[in-house]
Amino acid sequence: MTESSHAPRFDAALASLPLIAILRGLRPEESEAVASVLYEAGFRLIEVPLNSPEPFDSIARVRRLLPPDALVGAGTVTRVAEVERLAALGAELVVMPHADTAVIGAAARAGLLCTPGIATPTEAFAALAAGAAALKLFPAELVGPPVLKAMRAVLPRGTRLLPVGGITPTTMRPFLAAGAAGFGLGSALYAPGMTAAEVAERARAFTAAWRQEAATP
Repeated sequence: MTESSHAPRFDAALASLPLIAILRGLRPEESEAVASVLYEAGFRLIEVPLNSPEPFDSIARVRRLLPPDALVGAGTVTRVAEVERLAALGAELVVMPHADTAVIGAAARAGLLCTPGIATPTEAFAALAAGAAALKLFPAELVGPPVLKAMRAVLPRGTRLLPVGGITPTTMRPFLAAGAAGFGLGSALYAPGMTAAEVAERARAFTAAWRQEAATP
C-alpha cells in the first residue's frame, strides 16, 4: 500500500500528544466549541463516531475550523461508502471498531489514515497488510496490557498500538509500560450533554497525565 500523504502530519500529531478524542454523541451545533477547547488543550487527533447525530456535518465543521496540524475524521466506520464520503469532506482519519480489510483498503486507496480495531494477532497482521496506519486495541478493558505486550513481540517493529476502552488519566501507566503508543479517549473525555468548559477541564487532566507519564522513566 502507498503511504498516505497525511502520514507526516499523523506522525507529528502522535509525537505532540498521542491521544485521540472520541466524541461519540457530539451534535453539529456544539462541535466547533468542543473542538476548539480540545485543540487548545493540545489535542491534534479528533474523531466523531458515525453513530452520533449528523456526524458528517460535525466532521465538516471541525475540519474547516481547525488548523492543518489537527487531523479530523470519523469513528465507527463500517462501510466503504462512508470512507468515500469522508474523503470528499477532506477528512483524514478513519477509525473502526473492527478490522474489515475491505474498509481498511478503501481508506488506504483514498489516502486516508485508517486505525482499525483489533483484538488478536490475526486481525492485527491482516489490518497492517490492508494498509492500516495504526492499530486500535479494542476493547482495552478486555484486551489488557499483557496482551498488548505479547502482540508487540510479534508485530513489525514500529507498529503503533492504541488502546481504546475505559482509558482514564489514572489507567494509562500499565499500557504504556507494555508499549502502547497512545490512547483513544471516549466517555472519560467527552459525553453527550457536557459543556465545552467541562470538556476542556477533562482534556487538560488527560494532557497533564500524559505528560507526567511520558516523563516518568
